Amino acid sequence: MAPAVHHRTTTVDGLDVFYREAGDPDAPVVVLLHGFPTSSHMFRQLIPALADRYHVIAPDHIGFGQSATPSPQEFPYTFDALTDITEALLDGLGVDRFAMYVQDYGAPIGWRLALRSPHRVTAIVTQNGNAYEEGFVKPFWEGVFGYAENPGPETEKAMRGALTLESTRWQYEHGVPDPSLVSPDTWVHDQALLDRPGNDEIQLALFRDYPTNVDLYPRVHQYFRDSRVPLLAVWGAGDAIFGPAGAEAFRQGLPDAEIHLLDTGHFALETHLDTIADHIRDFLGRLPG
Repeated sequence: MAPAVHHRTTTVDGLDVFYREAGDPDAPVVVLLHGFPTSSHMFRQLIPALADRYHVIAPDHIGFGQSATPSPQEFPYTFDALTDITEALLDGLGVDRFAMYVQDYGAPIGWRLALRSPHRVTAIVTQNGNAYEEGFVKPFWEGVFGYAENPGPETEKAMRGALTLESTRWQYEHGVPDPSLVSPDTWVHDQALLDRPGNDEIQLALFRDYPTNVDLYPRVHQYFRDSRVPLLAVWGAGDAIFGPAGAEAFRQGLPDAEIHLLDTGHFALETHLDTIADHIRDFLGRLPG
């Protein structure tokens, strides 16, 4: 019988934060941090695959999923601010130490958590979650960095294109040898939330803030060298956002990093759930304690 998954909402700094939770509260904690343009929905199948052995917590970032979506005038949509909420959520849940799974936007949030409290992070699983410039696939990122450097009608037009159904579906299907394995429910679900009134301004604010993540990379690399944190990279090699060079780059700071390139795309869990879950269970199961 699969472990029960609970769907909860709590208040953090006056904002509703939704999170999925499963597993024994006394078991080692695994925190799952989602990317753009999705939510903890991306972990709906991974959570029960890990929860027989781990206490799994998967929040929706502010502005995403079922969490609060205050306007940019009411909440500063920066990766620092999203990290503040995540950190406060974990503090409120009494989580002292945890392994984390980071994907896309979840990576810079995870790196900030680690830089703030290195002792709390027991291990990292990164699935198409970048920490090195080598991973950026230029055709995708030129528009993001161009907009962040010079916001205006012309540069914004390309970024609004990233908020369309066509773009969301592309993120799920590109680089997947058999796209029929990816349920349309995924991009339809994400797009419905992206299309909420005012959400476009939320996403544009985060696009503008993205270069702060790259500015943080030297500190992240030093953290890797100093901590030697155990790291597993399970990476969709066909991703046209974060390419496989981003996975290989982790060995620059963590020579013992375990890296697996998978024949799929950006949202690798949609096609390689069992493979990824097996790698995670094996990897975490080999950690001391």
